Formats: sequence, structure tokens, C-alpha cells
Amino acid sequence: MKITKPRLALIAGILCISIFPILVKLKLAPGLISAFYRMFFAVTLLLPYVLITRSFKIPTLKFTLLAVLCGILFSSDVAVWNIAIQESSATQASLLTNLSPLWVGIGSFLFLKSKPATNFWIGTVVALFGMITLVGFSFFMKLNFDKAFLFAVLSGILYSIYLLVSKNVLSQVDVLTFMTISLTASSIYLGILCYSLDQPFTGFSNTGWFVLLLQAVICQLCAWLSISYATQHMRATRVSLSLLSQAVITSILAWLFLEEQITLQMVFGGIILLFGIRITFYDKTISLKRLFAK
Repeated sequence: MKITKPRLALIAGILCISIFPILVKLKLAPGLISAFYRMFFAVTLLLPYVLITRSFKIPTLKFTLLAVLCGILFSSDVAVWNIAIQESSATQASLLTNLSPLWVGIGSFLFLKSKPATNFWIGTVVALFGMITLVGFSFFMKLNFDKAFLFAVLSGILYSIYLLVSKNVLSQVDVLTFMTISLTASSIYLGILCYSLDQPFTGFSNTGWFVLLLQAVICQLCAWLSISYATQHMRATRVSLSLLSQAVITSILAWLFLEEQITLQMVFGGIILLFGIRITFYDKTISLKRLFAK
């Protein structure tokens, strides 16, 4: 597999977003207000740069509105995922959110000209089996079909819609302009939502403020500038499935910093997951007849 700039950008983006669940589990700020400051701090840092360098180029009304829609979709995804993580286990929230490749594949098949290849569906099945192995089969016996469960599933659906719409927008709009518009829309939308729900905008510890800033710089700006660039040049299905690998990296980080245990089963599951992702990058189409031939 040739390592191109878009693929390097995708790898960098995945590394940056992998620390996000660790930061959210610290619970130094409510989930909804945490999502707001992630967007607000990010656009506050990005806006002066694009104005000074004149990198911002006003797109057509259609693509401006679609970029605004992307901002609302993405911020809604982050908000409901934050709540799902804080009200259940990070494992449950991450697993259910990571069903998004299925929704992206179905959406691509129905709405995009570029249809998912056979490799994508095979890779998705293998990767999801790896994800299930990583978290443990017994985990599914303990699933609680409560608000946190519904929010985690909703997060995956919102995320998949965001990837499909952003793929369309990024075909006509540069990454910095897209990010500026979508982050501005996200900040305004979440700011209004937090105010209407009487969320606390202040009163956090110094560590809490630092973590909120870290989320904005690493998990939002660095991560999504990289992932948006990758989305611009790669198939949305490949990007969405590749993002599953963050579960492996997050598990390693949780082991290092939260002293969570890594078992042999988790290692085996992680290998299967990464192998499933690798299948989608295989250049030649895998024949199902040849695959299952005796």
C-alpha cells in the first residue's frame, strides 16, 4: 500500500482524535459544554489565521449552507457522544458510534456516484468483528438500551451523514474555508443550545480549562484539518472505516494513562480490526467467489 499525503493526513488525524475519549472520561466539564468549547476555541484560533493569510474564500451559497449543515451535524455528533460516554462506559459509546462505516456504506450506495467496492463490505465485516472481539463478546450481554445507548447510536448516524455531506462540500471548497464555516456554525449552534439548557459556561478548574483547550487544538483543529484533507482526496467509505482504528490507539492510551487492562483478546481483536481496514485499501477487487472457493 503506497503511503500518500492523504493517507498520512488520515493517520495523523486518527492519532489526534484517539486521545479524545480519554479526555472526556476525566469529566472535568459537562459533555455538552465540553463540545461547545471544543468548537469555540478551535474557531477562535483558526479565524485569525485564515483572515491574515487570506486563505478564506467565500464559496457559493449552496456550498456555504452545506458547510453550515456540516457544522451542525458534527457538533451534534460530538455533543451526543460526549453525553453517551459520560452516562455509560466509553467502551459502549465508542462501539456503537463506530457503527458509522455501515451507515456511510449504505449512504454512499444510495446517494453517491462512487459506490462502495466489494472490498469495503468485506473489510467492514472483518473490522467490526475485530471491534467486537476487542471489547469482548460478554459485553453485549450487558448492553443497556437506555438514553446513553440511543445517543451513541445517534452519534454514529450523525457522523456518517457528516462524512457524506462533507465529501460533497470538499469537492468544491478548500479545507480551511470549509473548517472555518463549519466550526463557526458549530460554535453558534452549541452556544445557543447550552444557553437554552442552562449549561455552566464558567467555574471549571485550571486543569478543566486546559483539557478543553487541548480538545480544541489537538482533537479538533489538528485532527479534523487532517481528516478533512484526507476526505477531500479519498473515498468517504475508506475514511470512515479507517477511523475505527482509533479504538486500538485509545485502548493503548487508556492502558498507559488510566491503568486500564489490555488482554490478549483485546490484542487479537485489534489485529483483526486493523486487518479489516487494510482490506479496504487493497487495490484489486476481492472476488467473493474466489474468496469462498474450495
